[in-house]
Amino acid sequence: MTKKIRGVTFEENLKNSMGLEFYNLSHRFGYQSPNWPYFEDVKIERIHYHAKSGVLSQRITTSMHNTTHIDAPAHVVQGTPFIDEVPLPHFFGSGIVVSIPKKKWEQITYEDLEKAAGKIVRPRDVVIVNTGWHKLYEDSEDYFCRAPGFVSSAGEWFVEKQVKVVGHDTQANDHPLATAIGPQRNGPLHPHLAEEYKKWSGGRDWKDDFPEWEPVHRILFKNGILGIENVGGDIDKVTGKRCTFAFFPWNWDRGDGCIIRLVAIIDPKGAYRIEKGRSSDASQTSRAKPKPTRRPITAAYCFAAVVRSSTPAGSQTLIGRPVAFPARRRRGSRRLARRERSTMCSRAS
Repeated sequence: MTKKIRGVTFEENLKNSMGLEFYNLSHRFGYQSPNWPYFEDVKIERIHYHAKSGVLSQRITTSMHNTTHIDAPAHVVQGTPFIDEVPLPHFFGSGIVVSIPKKKWEQITYEDLEKAAGKIVRPRDVVIVNTGWHKLYEDSEDYFCRAPGFVSSAGEWFVEKQVKVVGHDTQANDHPLATAIGPQRNGPLHPHLAEEYKKWSGGRDWKDDFPEWEPVHRILFKNGILGIENVGGDIDKVTGKRCTFAFFPWNWDRGDGCIIRLVAIIDPKGAYRIEKGRSSDASQTSRAKPKPTRRPITAAYCFAAVVRSSTPAGSQTLIGRPVAFPARRRRGSRRLARRERSTMCSRAS
């Protein structure tokens, strides 16, 4: 249940004292992380390091739309909430990971989602789509520019099913050719893809197939549905399963999104529970109170309560009541003596 990492003992992801299984669904972040085509490269500087200061402190310069991250509605739709304004329940909840295998530039549609998850999705679910594209995650044109992606009908499906959060293992909530990679806004960032798409599609113009700029982003965000991009890690291990997901961002004032650690949690025995919020003060914790028990009345206890009185010789008074109490023990068995003491105590009570 534990393992040592660099000499320090930790509990394991799949075997721990909570009885839960934790699966990392995030790509690694760091120096030269794969980056969306128009963002600056990640910069990481060591401000302090052990040989210099005895501590390690680093300064990071990055866009928050790097590696596995979540978009705030304000990222695309002006006047909508920033990441710090989104209530916390939208970063936690139950949901499903579904398999919808896709290849270069293929579209993920309403029909694809309905076939894969229409009968199992629940309102307020987190829905993670595994296309298999996470296996190509790399600093490459293939991953970012030739990926499959959601189209408008997929966005409408998520709204119809009242999904809370959408996640996927591709570069954006939209098909790449509906972004600036293609003919939209300040694109195309890669003009040579226009001719490549025409050959791939059998002669169609990408402007005809992708006439709108990021329609899925706008459909989701206007309906309060958040989007997680670049899902990866152990996604294959939980595909086809219902899980609990946690993916909290920074409390970043006016943030447009945030890098996250997306985690899928499974409780195989169904035994774990979230605490009820009772006081942690030991004096206030509810414990089963021991049942009151009578102090056993022993012969010694009876003797202690005996007082002398002016009763006839050979008699004594026990708490004001006359009880025949022999001055001497009769000859006989010890059992008889115990029986006599028991009789006297019961009379005393």
